[in-house]
Amino acid sequence: MATSELIEALQALAHERKIDEFYLIERLEQSLAKSYERILDLEWDARVTIDRQTGRIYVYELVPVGEPDEETGEYSEFEERDVTPADVSRIAAQNAKGVIASIVREAGRQSIYEEFAGRVGDLVTGTVLQGTPEFTIIKIRDGVEAELPHYDAKRNPGERNERPAGEHYRHNQRLKVLIIDVRDPNSDAPKMRGEQARPAIVVSRTHPDLIRRLFEIEVPEIYDGMVEIKSIAREPGARSKIAVASREANLDPVGACVGPKGSRVRMVVEELRNERVDVIQWAEDPKVYVANALSPAKVTRVLIDEDTHYATVVVPDDQLSLAIGKEGQNARLAARLTGWHIDIKSASFTGEPLAPVDNMLIDEEDADDEAGLCAHVSEDGVRCRNHARPGSRFCGIHADLDEA
Repeated sequence: MATSELIEALQALAHERKIDEFYLIERLEQSLAKSYERILDLEWDARVTIDRQTGRIYVYELVPVGEPDEETGEYSEFEERDVTPADVSRIAAQNAKGVIASIVREAGRQSIYEEFAGRVGDLVTGTVLQGTPEFTIIKIRDGVEAELPHYDAKRNPGERNERPAGEHYRHNQRLKVLIIDVRDPNSDAPKMRGEQARPAIVVSRTHPDLIRRLFEIEVPEIYDGMVEIKSIAREPGARSKIAVASREANLDPVGACVGPKGSRVRMVVEELRNERVDVIQWAEDPKVYVANALSPAKVTRVLIDEDTHYATVVVPDDQLSLAIGKEGQNARLAARLTGWHIDIKSASFTGEPLAPVDNMLIDEEDADDEAGLCAHVSEDGVRCRNHARPGSRFCGIHADLDEA
């Protein structure tokens, strides 16, 4: 390859891959210097320069001058000795292909990192290119690919699994995914297995913020800030709960998210492959918030222990299984959503009236007489199951409390 042809090829490659031409030449010089040290069997380090106009290559051996530094033992001054071989262009051409491929790959990853490092948390739409047992490659746009990992956590404990259970993708299928990481090619952190051959961008379909971004698209009130998503709890592929609050007095946040005839939440559910999404209203009062979080179950009463951060919830007998959910799913998601440890008990166990209350907490003073039960509540929050005596709010055992 003629030297001028080398420059023309580098310029064309830099333009095609959108890489700085001078950066590409500098990296080629550094790589060729290591190659010539080995080929020429030099005693000292080498430096290679490529003329930017003619493409002519010069090789210099850096011979140290003077005495080394007493502390570091390194030389500070060097004399350049020209050791350019006669067939320097041929040797450069032989090594340039692999060197340039490596440089282009690294420069491409650096360019992607600079473009997408600030977009972590953004929702993007991509097209499925190919799938393997361990990850799916998704094309975000021309020249930019992302990795959706779904490794077996038992076999690969250090890897991610960002695919919901039960989801499988087809070639050319369009997916909305969340950017969760962009690998820095210059990072000193230990490299992941096969990282150099994998895309720099990592995306997720399991992250809770995926639901947040989907609702921002479907619900203008969330995008405009009138409705705020306070908390999200998710079991990917199965069920999710989101707590919303309104910043406008006359705006129903749950209704805004659900939409007319459920149209807005339905679009989110379809994108999540029919994952169930419960929208509940956030409340500053933890009692009301916990009761709402257990929806669709009807809650009779909530007892809050601020010290231990435990919430004891009383539900009618016929609502107990609904409040707990299949394999404890509803209670588990409610606990994650609210941040409270939730203990659910049936009304028959605690002596509460069996009639469900539509997620409204009972005012004990108003409910005692109507319920016809003794008003005594133990230190553990358990109400006496005995009926109150006529004309009294307490049973015979606790009648002395009337006098007090």
